Amino acid sequence: MTGTKQDEQLSYEQARAELASVVEKLEAGGTSLEESLALWERGEQLAGVCQRWLDGARARIDTARQRAED
Repeated sequence: MTGTKQDEQLSYEQARAELASVVEKLEAGGTSLEESLALWERGEQLAGVCQRWLDGARARIDTARQRAED
């Protein structure tokens, strides 16, 4: 799963788990430069997916708090 359309379908938990796997592979080493770059790019994509989920969650919490204050 590497396309952005497919990434939009990932849950936060799925993206986080795949990101953790990417980080483990990078930290373990033993990959070619090209493979390392591809892993890094995938990690950046997954980090973006996670950030969008977290931003959305924060917005929902802020909205709920605002409604509670009104």
